[in-house]
Amino acid sequence: MQGVLTGFAVIAVVIGVGYLIGLRGYLGDQGREVLTKLAFHVASPALLFTTLARADLSVIFSSRLLVTALSTAAAAGVFVAVGVARGWGLGRTTIGALCSSYVNSGNLGIPIAVYVLGDASLVAPVLLFQLVGVTPVALTVLDLASGEGEKGPLWRRLLTPLRNPIAVGSLAGVAVSAAGLKVPAPVMDPLTLIGGMSVPAVLLAFGISLCGSTMPGRGPDRQLVLLSVALKSVGQPAAAWALAAGGFGLHGAQLLDVVVTSALPAAQNLYTYASTYGVGERLARDSILVSTVLSVPVLVGVAALLG
Repeated sequence: MQGVLTGFAVIAVVIGVGYLIGLRGYLGDQGREVLTKLAFHVASPALLFTTLARADLSVIFSSRLLVTALSTAAAAGVFVAVGVARGWGLGRTTIGALCSSYVNSGNLGIPIAVYVLGDASLVAPVLLFQLVGVTPVALTVLDLASGEGEKGPLWRRLLTPLRNPIAVGSLAGVAVSAAGLKVPAPVMDPLTLIGGMSVPAVLLAFGISLCGSTMPGRGPDRQLVLLSVALKSVGQPAAAWALAAGGFGLHGAQLLDVVVTSALPAAQNLYTYASTYGVGERLARDSILVSTVLSVPVLVGVAALLG
Protein backbone atom coordinates (compact mmCIF):
# COMPACT_ATOMS: atom_id res chain seq x y z
CA MET A 1 0.00 0.00 0.00
CA GLN A 2 2.73 2.47 0.99
CA GLY A 3 4.71 1.80 -2.19
CA VAL A 4 1.68 2.40 -4.40
CA LEU A 5 0.83 5.69 -2.71
CA THR A 6 4.46 6.85 -2.60
CA GLY A 7 5.03 6.21 -6.29
CA PHE A 8 1.86 7.98 -7.34
CA ALA A 9 2.47 10.91 -5.00
CA VAL A 10 5.87 11.62 -6.58
CA ILE A 11 4.42 11.55 -10.10
CA ALA A 12 1.40 13.68 -9.15
CA VAL A 13 3.57 16.39 -7.60
CA VAL A 14 5.84 16.74 -10.66
CA ILE A 15 2.87 16.73 -13.07
CA GLY A 16 1.23 19.35 -10.85
CA VAL A 17 4.33 21.52 -11.10
CA GLY A 18 4.17 21.18 -14.89
CA TYR A 19 0.52 22.21 -14.84
CA LEU A 20 1.37 25.34 -12.83
CA ILE A 21 4.22 26.15 -15.22
CA GLY A 22 1.81 25.93 -18.14
CA LEU A 23 -0.87 27.90 -16.29
CA ARG A 24 1.56 30.71 -15.51
CA GLY A 25 3.22 30.57 -18.91
CA TYR A 26 6.73 30.50 -17.42
CA LEU A 27 8.18 28.62 -20.42
CA GLY A 28 6.17 30.45 -23.09
CA ASP A 29 4.08 28.93 -25.83
CA GLN A 30 6.78 26.47 -26.89
CA GLY A 31 7.64 25.14 -23.42
CA ARG A 32 5.93 21.79 -23.81
CA GLU A 33 7.43 21.25 -27.25
CA VAL A 34 10.93 22.09 -26.04
CA LEU A 35 10.66 19.71 -23.07
CA THR A 36 9.31 16.97 -25.31
CA LYS A 37 12.13 17.34 -27.82
CA LEU A 38 14.71 17.49 -25.02
CA ALA A 39 13.37 14.25 -23.54
CA PHE A 40 13.04 12.40 -26.86
CA HIS A 41 16.24 13.43 -28.62
CA VAL A 42 18.68 13.92 -25.73
CA ALA A 43 17.71 12.95 -22.18
CA SER A 44 15.81 9.69 -22.79
CA PRO A 45 18.47 8.16 -25.08
CA ALA A 46 21.09 8.99 -22.44
CA LEU A 47 18.96 7.48 -19.67
CA LEU A 48 18.29 4.30 -21.64
CA PHE A 49 21.95 3.88 -22.54
CA THR A 50 23.20 4.30 -18.97
CA THR A 51 20.45 2.02 -17.60
CA LEU A 52 20.97 -0.81 -20.06
CA ALA A 53 24.77 -0.55 -20.15
CA ARG A 54 24.78 -1.46 -16.44
CA ALA A 55 21.99 -4.05 -16.64
CA ASP A 56 22.35 -7.78 -16.15
CA LEU A 57 20.87 -9.13 -19.37
CA SER A 58 20.54 -12.61 -17.87
CA VAL A 59 17.37 -11.46 -16.09
CA ILE A 60 15.47 -11.56 -19.38
CA PHE A 61 15.53 -15.36 -19.43
CA SER A 62 12.72 -16.23 -17.01
CA SER A 63 9.19 -17.54 -17.05
CA ARG A 64 7.98 -14.35 -15.41
CA LEU A 65 9.28 -12.27 -18.30
CA LEU A 66 7.61 -14.64 -20.75
CA VAL A 67 4.31 -14.08 -18.94
CA THR A 68 4.85 -10.32 -19.18
CA ALA A 69 5.67 -10.55 -22.88
CA LEU A 70 2.60 -12.67 -23.65
CA SER A 71 0.22 -10.47 -21.62
CA THR A 72 1.68 -7.39 -23.33
CA ALA A 73 1.16 -8.96 -26.74
CA ALA A 74 -2.39 -9.98 -25.80
CA ALA A 75 -3.44 -6.48 -24.71
CA ALA A 76 -1.74 -4.76 -27.65
CA GLY A 77 -3.07 -7.38 -30.06
CA VAL A 78 -6.68 -6.79 -29.04
CA PHE A 79 -6.32 -3.05 -29.60
CA VAL A 80 -4.61 -3.55 -32.97
CA ALA A 81 -7.35 -5.95 -34.10
CA VAL A 82 -10.07 -3.47 -33.18
CA GLY A 83 -8.10 -0.59 -34.69
CA VAL A 84 -7.73 -2.40 -38.00
CA ALA A 85 -11.42 -3.34 -38.05
CA ARG A 86 -12.50 0.22 -37.24
CA GLY A 87 -9.98 1.89 -39.56
CA TRP A 88 -8.31 4.03 -36.90
CA GLY A 89 -5.09 4.38 -38.89
CA LEU A 90 -1.61 2.99 -38.34
CA GLY A 91 -0.27 5.82 -36.19
CA ARG A 92 -3.24 6.14 -33.82
CA THR A 93 -3.57 2.37 -33.56
CA THR A 94 0.11 2.06 -32.63
CA ILE A 95 -0.18 4.73 -29.93
CA GLY A 96 -3.35 3.10 -28.62
CA ALA A 97 -1.72 -0.34 -28.56
CA LEU A 98 1.18 1.09 -26.57
CA CYS A 99 -1.21 2.77 -24.10
CA SER A 100 -2.95 -0.60 -23.70
CA SER A 101 0.18 -2.57 -22.84
CA TYR A 102 3.32 -0.47 -22.19
CA VAL A 103 3.62 -0.15 -18.41
CA ASN A 104 5.26 2.56 -16.35
CA SER A 105 8.10 0.33 -15.22
CA GLY A 106 10.57 3.13 -14.51
CA ASN A 107 9.59 6.10 -12.36
CA LEU A 108 6.51 4.31 -10.93
CA GLY A 109 7.45 0.65 -11.27
CA ILE A 110 10.68 0.96 -9.29
CA PRO A 111 9.19 2.47 -6.08
CA ILE A 112 6.26 0.05 -6.21
CA ALA A 113 8.65 -2.86 -6.69
CA VAL A 114 10.58 -1.71 -3.62
CA TYR A 115 7.63 -1.14 -1.29
CA VAL A 116 5.13 -3.74 -2.55
CA LEU A 117 7.36 -6.53 -3.90
CA GLY A 118 10.37 -5.85 -1.69
CA ASP A 119 12.96 -5.88 -4.49
CA ALA A 120 13.59 -3.16 -7.09
CA SER A 121 15.33 -5.64 -9.41
CA LEU A 122 12.03 -7.47 -10.01
CA VAL A 123 10.95 -4.72 -12.41
CA ALA A 124 14.19 -4.95 -14.41
CA PRO A 125 13.01 -7.72 -16.78
CA VAL A 126 9.94 -5.71 -17.73
CA LEU A 127 12.04 -2.58 -18.21
CA LEU A 128 14.51 -4.42 -20.43
CA PHE A 129 11.79 -6.13 -22.46
CA GLN A 130 10.06 -2.84 -23.17
CA LEU A 131 13.22 -0.90 -23.96
CA VAL A 132 14.89 -3.56 -26.10
CA GLY A 133 11.89 -5.31 -27.66
CA VAL A 134 8.82 -3.09 -27.71
CA THR A 135 10.23 0.43 -28.09
CA PRO A 136 12.37 -0.05 -31.24
CA VAL A 137 9.54 -1.90 -33.01
CA ALA A 138 6.86 0.63 -32.05
CA LEU A 139 8.97 3.65 -32.98
CA THR A 140 9.89 2.07 -36.30
CA VAL A 141 6.19 1.63 -37.05
CA LEU A 142 5.57 5.27 -36.09
CA ASP A 143 8.45 6.34 -38.35
CA LEU A 144 6.90 4.43 -41.24
CA ALA A 145 3.41 5.71 -40.45
CA SER A 146 4.63 9.31 -40.45
CA GLY A 147 6.17 8.83 -43.89
CA GLU A 148 9.74 9.32 -42.68
CA GLY A 149 10.57 5.67 -43.22
CA GLU A 150 9.00 5.36 -46.65
CA LYS A 151 11.55 7.43 -48.52
CA GLY A 152 14.54 5.96 -50.27
CA PRO A 153 15.51 2.39 -51.09
CA LEU A 154 14.69 -0.74 -49.11
CA TRP A 155 17.99 -0.78 -47.22
CA ARG A 156 17.24 2.71 -45.92
CA ARG A 157 13.82 1.62 -44.65
CA LEU A 158 15.37 -1.38 -42.92
CA LEU A 159 17.72 0.97 -41.08
CA THR A 160 14.82 3.08 -39.75
CA PRO A 161 15.39 1.99 -36.10
CA LEU A 162 19.00 3.17 -36.27
CA ARG A 163 17.84 6.70 -37.08
CA ASN A 164 15.71 6.91 -33.94
CA PRO A 165 17.52 8.31 -30.85
CA ILE A 166 15.48 6.23 -28.38
CA ALA A 167 16.20 3.01 -30.23
CA VAL A 168 19.87 3.90 -30.70
CA GLY A 169 20.32 4.62 -26.98
CA SER A 170 18.63 1.33 -26.03
CA LEU A 171 20.52 -0.84 -28.52
CA ALA A 172 23.86 0.79 -27.69
CA GLY A 173 23.32 0.11 -23.99
CA VAL A 174 22.47 -3.52 -24.66
CA ALA A 175 25.57 -3.90 -26.84
CA VAL A 176 27.82 -2.49 -24.11
CA SER A 177 26.27 -4.76 -21.46
CA ALA A 178 26.42 -7.86 -23.68
CA ALA A 179 30.09 -7.20 -24.47
CA GLY A 180 30.92 -6.81 -20.79
CA LEU A 181 32.43 -3.39 -21.37
CA LYS A 182 32.83 -0.78 -18.67
CA VAL A 183 32.23 2.74 -19.89
CA PRO A 184 34.82 5.20 -18.45
CA ALA A 185 33.50 7.60 -15.83
CA PRO A 186 34.30 10.73 -17.91
CA VAL A 187 31.86 9.36 -20.51
CA MET A 188 29.25 7.72 -18.27
CA ASP A 189 28.92 10.50 -15.68
CA PRO A 190 27.83 13.25 -18.13
CA LEU A 191 25.39 10.82 -19.76
CA THR A 192 23.99 9.91 -16.34
CA LEU A 193 23.56 13.58 -15.51
CA ILE A 194 21.81 14.29 -18.82
CA GLY A 195 19.66 11.16 -18.49
CA GLY A 196 18.46 12.42 -15.12
CA MET A 197 16.48 15.10 -16.96
CA SER A 198 14.38 12.56 -18.84
CA VAL A 199 11.66 11.64 -16.35
CA PRO A 200 11.18 15.20 -14.96
CA ALA A 201 11.02 16.62 -18.50
CA VAL A 202 8.42 14.04 -19.56
CA LEU A 203 6.27 14.63 -16.47
CA LEU A 204 6.52 18.42 -16.70
CA ALA A 205 5.57 18.36 -20.40
CA PHE A 206 2.63 16.11 -19.55
CA GLY A 207 1.52 18.54 -16.83
CA ILE A 208 1.75 21.50 -19.22
CA SER A 209 -0.38 19.59 -21.75
CA LEU A 210 -3.22 19.41 -19.21
CA CYS A 211 -3.65 23.20 -19.18
CA GLY A 212 -6.87 24.15 -20.92
CA SER A 213 -7.63 20.55 -21.82
CA THR A 214 -11.11 19.07 -21.59
CA MET A 215 -12.10 16.17 -19.38
CA PRO A 216 -10.47 12.90 -20.51
CA GLY A 217 -12.51 10.41 -22.48
CA ARG A 218 -14.31 12.97 -24.62
CA GLY A 219 -13.93 14.00 -28.23
CA PRO A 220 -13.16 11.95 -31.34
CA ASP A 221 -10.75 9.61 -29.53
CA ARG A 222 -13.26 8.61 -26.84
CA GLN A 223 -13.62 5.02 -28.03
CA LEU A 224 -9.86 4.58 -28.37
CA VAL A 225 -9.26 5.95 -24.87
CA LEU A 226 -11.91 3.75 -23.27
CA LEU A 227 -10.59 0.63 -25.00
CA SER A 228 -6.94 1.31 -24.17
CA VAL A 229 -7.74 2.08 -20.52
CA ALA A 230 -9.88 -1.05 -20.16
CA LEU A 231 -7.13 -3.22 -21.64
CA LYS A 232 -4.38 -1.58 -19.57
CA SER A 233 -6.21 -1.48 -16.23
CA VAL A 234 -8.11 -4.79 -16.41
CA GLY A 235 -7.22 -6.81 -19.49
CA GLN A 236 -3.44 -6.94 -19.16
CA PRO A 237 -3.28 -7.81 -15.43
CA ALA A 238 -6.06 -10.38 -15.91
CA ALA A 239 -4.16 -11.96 -18.80
CA ALA A 240 -0.97 -11.99 -16.72
CA TRP A 241 -2.76 -13.70 -13.83
CA ALA A 242 -4.32 -16.33 -16.11
CA LEU A 243 -1.03 -17.06 -17.89
CA ALA A 244 1.07 -17.10 -14.72
CA ALA A 245 -1.26 -19.22 -12.60
CA GLY A 246 -2.79 -21.43 -15.27
CA GLY A 247 -0.09 -21.71 -17.91
CA PHE A 248 3.18 -21.50 -15.96
CA GLY A 249 2.11 -22.65 -12.52
CA LEU A 250 3.44 -19.57 -10.74
CA HIS A 251 2.17 -18.85 -7.25
CA GLY A 252 2.97 -16.79 -4.18
CA ALA A 253 5.56 -14.05 -4.65
CA GLN A 254 6.21 -14.88 -8.30
CA LEU A 255 2.52 -14.61 -9.17
CA LEU A 256 2.23 -11.32 -7.27
CA ASP A 257 5.28 -9.99 -9.11
CA VAL A 258 3.96 -10.52 -12.64
CA VAL A 259 0.42 -9.33 -11.88
CA VAL A 260 1.58 -6.16 -10.10
CA THR A 261 3.97 -5.19 -12.89
CA SER A 262 1.26 -5.85 -15.50
CA ALA A 263 -1.21 -3.71 -13.55
CA LEU A 264 1.05 -0.64 -13.66
CA PRO A 265 -0.49 2.23 -15.66
CA ALA A 266 0.57 3.39 -19.12
CA ALA A 267 3.99 5.05 -19.14
CA GLN A 268 4.24 8.84 -19.38
CA ASN A 269 6.88 8.66 -22.11
CA LEU A 270 4.19 7.40 -24.49
CA TYR A 271 2.90 10.97 -24.60
CA THR A 272 6.39 12.05 -25.67
CA TYR A 273 6.28 9.57 -28.57
CA ALA A 274 2.81 10.72 -29.62
CA SER A 275 3.79 14.37 -29.42
CA THR A 276 7.05 13.84 -31.30
CA TYR A 277 5.29 12.10 -34.20
CA GLY A 278 2.23 14.35 -34.06
CA VAL A 279 -0.25 11.50 -33.84
CA GLY A 280 -2.66 10.42 -31.10
CA GLU A 281 -1.53 13.08 -28.63
CA ARG A 282 -4.90 13.42 -26.94
CA LEU A 283 -5.34 9.65 -26.98
CA ALA A 284 -2.00 9.19 -25.21
CA ARG A 285 -2.58 11.99 -22.70
CA ASP A 286 -6.06 10.83 -21.71
CA SER A 287 -5.14 7.15 -21.60
CA ILE A 288 -2.12 7.79 -19.39
CA LEU A 289 -4.10 10.03 -17.04
CA VAL A 290 -7.10 7.73 -16.64
CA SER A 291 -5.07 4.50 -16.40
CA THR A 292 -2.84 6.12 -13.77
CA VAL A 293 -5.85 7.08 -11.64
CA LEU A 294 -7.50 3.66 -12.04
CA SER A 295 -4.30 1.76 -11.31
CA VAL A 296 -4.35 2.94 -7.68
CA PRO A 297 -7.37 0.79 -6.65
CA VAL A 298 -6.28 -1.98 -9.03
CA LEU A 299 -2.79 -2.24 -7.50
CA VAL A 300 -4.14 -1.99 -3.96
CA GLY A 301 -6.62 -4.77 -4.75
CA VAL A 302 -3.98 -7.00 -6.36
CA ALA A 303 -1.63 -6.53 -3.40
CA ALA A 304 -4.45 -7.36 -0.96
CA LEU A 305 -5.60 -10.48 -2.86
CA LEU A 306 -2.25 -11.97 -3.78
CA GLY A 307 0.07 -10.50 -1.17
